[in-house]
Order: sequence, then structure tokens, then C-alpha cells
Amino acid sequence: MSVDLVSALLFAVILSSGTLAMGGYIAMVRESLSSLFFRTLVAYCFVGGIGLTLLYTVMPSADPGSANLFWAVIIASMAVILLRLAFLRIVDSEQVVRRVVIFGAGEFAASLLEEYDTNMKALGVRIIGCIADTSTCSVSDEKLLPTPQDFYKFCCQNKISEIVVVQQERRRAEGGWLPVPELMECKLRGVAVTSGLDFYERELKKAKLDMVHPSWIVFSEGFKASKSRALAKRLLDLTISLTLLVVMFPFIVLTAVAVFIETGRPILYSQKRVGMLGREFRIYKFRSMRQDAEKDGKARWASTNDDRVTKVGAFIRNTRLDELPQIYNVIKGEMSIVGPRPERPEFVSELKEKIPFYDTRHYVKPGLMGWAQLKYPYGASVEDAKGKLEYDLYYSKNHSLVMDFLIMIQTVEVVLLGKGVR
Repeated sequence: MSVDLVSALLFAVILSSGTLAMGGYIAMVRESLSSLFFRTLVAYCFVGGIGLTLLYTVMPSADPGSANLFWAVIIASMAVILLRLAFLRIVDSEQVVRRVVIFGAGEFAASLLEEYDTNMKALGVRIIGCIADTSTCSVSDEKLLPTPQDFYKFCCQNKISEIVVVQQERRRAEGGWLPVPELMECKLRGVAVTSGLDFYERELKKAKLDMVHPSWIVFSEGFKASKSRALAKRLLDLTISLTLLVVMFPFIVLTAVAVFIETGRPILYSQKRVGMLGREFRIYKFRSMRQDAEKDGKARWASTNDDRVTKVGAFIRNTRLDELPQIYNVIKGEMSIVGPRPERPEFVSELKEKIPFYDTRHYVKPGLMGWAQLKYPYGASVEDAKGKLEYDLYYSKNHSLVMDFLIMIQTVEVVLLGKGVR
């Protein structure tokens, strides 16, 4: 492979990583032209520019020169924006969407329809309605479909590609019913039949907690503990954490000085957190709140515009600089680079009582960054903890080194835009 071809390939990989880091592949189907233009420029000219600068520092032979690089990035940005606009016209066409029907009309079905209106329309999914499985319905009348006499013929006539089974009641004595022969025929003749939980997981990348049951955890393909993967993840954690320590050392020193100048000692703040298998450990952060933030000794959730946060604290929380001391926790092996965020023991005791399956998140090592932090805003209540657990369950089931890399790349957007901070 020639040097020019390798350089072009690396150029494309770096810019694509910049797009991924800024959430471009996720947001592109639902944002305006101005937002698409801004996001692409930031991804290519800023994030991509930093990546290319680091690349050419290591591989100077691949550097095309500053003038050529400038025009290459600008042309690539314009070309991608035009291609995406053309792609959006195709995606918005009703000719290429996946048409789905829900079997069930209870609370689970109503919840799925709500998620659909919020998130799924932009994913190329069209739910045409619900077929009631009981006499009790929780969905609106306009969403209800008459029960077909022939399910497969109904799917053909309405171009249905998938039936999502979201039963609220399976017991016939309670009025529930499931047309097993009809669904078998549909599946055998090419119409996908999917459980509501699997549909949630596939489309929204989370586990719908209200639908989760123990058998799903026991018999699913995920939730696999692998010694070889654990070793590979540990080696990756050490490599990344030691690299971060070297690269971020000047910022660590500056942050420590800024905290000391504003509010004095202590510079670091430590808390007990619950780690893997419920083991407690002490997590470290740069102090971003007043020394008397919890002077009565009671643990409190952080609130929006929390008045306990100092001026320097607000900045380092927005930029995540306050989390840098946790590199020590990663090197020590108490945390990983990627995993569910560790919670305080006081809150864990409460959440385990109020939220089913909450303890399952402790079978994966906690992390500096996580899937829930990407997908869910800052959690400061039991309801928020439940929402984050749905994403933590998805990560616990499907985690892999590839997924960890994707989370690390996408976390760049969270840091740059200050998402999920209080």
C-alpha cells in the first residue's frame, strides 16, 4: 500500500472519529441544516484538526502540508454536508422506513409509543398501531387496530416488516391471549417477530426496566464474564490511564493551583463509592464545592445551579477536570476507564430497595465514563437512577472493547459541550 493511500485512509479515519466524537452519526437524522453545518465544522476543523495534528506529530511523512491540509478539511466538510443532506432526503422517504405493528395495548405498549414519538421516528421506524391483546387498553383509540383474521395477509397488505410483542397480560384467565400459530407463520414467512424488551434494546440501546425479568438476564446471550476480556480491559485501562496522566499533568497542576487560590485546602475531595461486587472504595476528585457542602454529614444529590459549587468548581465540573484524580483509581484497579459510574453507599442502599435489579450494575467494574452518561442527563433522584440503570443494564449485557472505544470517542462531545453537568 503506497504512502499516499495510507495517508488518505488515516485522514478519513481521523475525521470520521471526529464526527463520531461529536455525535454526528447519532444526531444527523434529526437536526436542522444550521446544526448539521456547525456540528460538522466542529467535528472536522476542531476535533479532527487536533487528531490530525497528533497523527502528523507521530507520522510526519503523512503530513500533506498546512495549506493542503486546510483545503482538504474544508472540501471534506462541504462534501459531507451535501452528502448528508441528500441522505436525509432518502431516509425521510416513507418508501424505505421499517413498518412495525405492536401486539399489545397495555401500559408497556403505551410506553413504547411514547418512546417512539420522542426518539424512534428519526431512526427509520414507523409504528402503524397496536393490536389489543386484552379488553383493557392503555393506548388511545386512534392507535388501536382491529384484530386481523389472517395475520400474515394483514402484514402483506400493510407492508409490515416486524411484529413487536408487548403483552401486558399473558394469562388467558385474565383475558390475555397470544396467537402463537399466526405469529409462527409470520416469522416462517419472513416477517420478524420480536419481544418488546428486545425491540427496546435494539432500537434505543437500553433495557426497558419495567419489562426486565430474571429469565432475560439468565438466558440472554449477554451478561458474559470473560477472564480474557477482563485481562485485555485491564491492560487497556493501564495504557490509557498512564497516557492520560502524562498528557493531562499540566492541567492537573493548574486545576490544583486554581482550587487552592480560590478556597484553600483541601484541594482534593474524597468519597466512599460502591464498586464491583459491592466492594466499597474511596474515589478522588478535585474539590468543586465549599468545604462545608455537607456540614451536617448527610449525603445529598447535586441540584441544578447548586449554590455549594464554587466558581472554579463550576468550570472544572463543566470541563470534567474535577474527575482527573480518578486516574489514580483506575491505575489502582478500583475503576475502569469505561463502566457504570460508581454511586455512594448511602444512595445505593436506598436505590436497591426502590429499583429492581439495581445491584446488577455492580457486576461490572465502575468507570470514569459510561454508556448512561452519554445517553442520560445528570441523575439526581431515584427516578433518574432508574433511567440510568436502563442504559447500565444494556452496557452490562453488551459491553466489549469495541463498545468501550466508541464510548470513549463519543465522550469527547460530552466534555466539549458540557453536557450532563450540575
